[in-house]
Amino acid sequence: MGNSLINVRLHIIFHVKSTGCEMRSEHLSRIFRYIGGTIRAMGGKAYTIGGMPDHLHILTSLPVTVSLAAFVRNIKSNSSRWIKGLDMCYNRFSWQEGYGAFSVSESMKEAVTTYIDNQAKHHQKYTTHEELALFMKKYGEHNDSTET
Repeated sequence: MGNSLINVRLHIIFHVKSTGCEMRSEHLSRIFRYIGGTIRAMGGKAYTIGGMPDHLHILTSLPVTVSLAAFVRNIKSNSSRWIKGLDMCYNRFSWQEGYGAFSVSESMKEAVTTYIDNQAKHHQKYTTHEELALFMKKYGEHNDSTET
């Protein structure tokens, strides 16, 4: 087979470092667009990006030439550097070290897209910590101290 073909969709979640500063709501759409461009530059497809001032959700395809760890590392490092240049208020901005990455089947793509696109509504009901606990329970992880 001359070319490699993969079809791996991931729901990636990562949080702002607790000792840093959160993203401002008015900057979120610009940050999401920047991250989408970073993903496309690596050969991935950003289906949707959303989140809250303290965390992000990304539904994306994994590029064929990049490992998951390198993919997330590049997204986080490039966006962190860009966010710091966005406004002086972000001089202490950084992402937490870890992340969550969950596979998404074709049949669940629309549901995950809707979930990500409705983060503000979702977080009227659940805190970020409660959301993380729900993900850990859903995906078989029961360690409440796990941080993404």
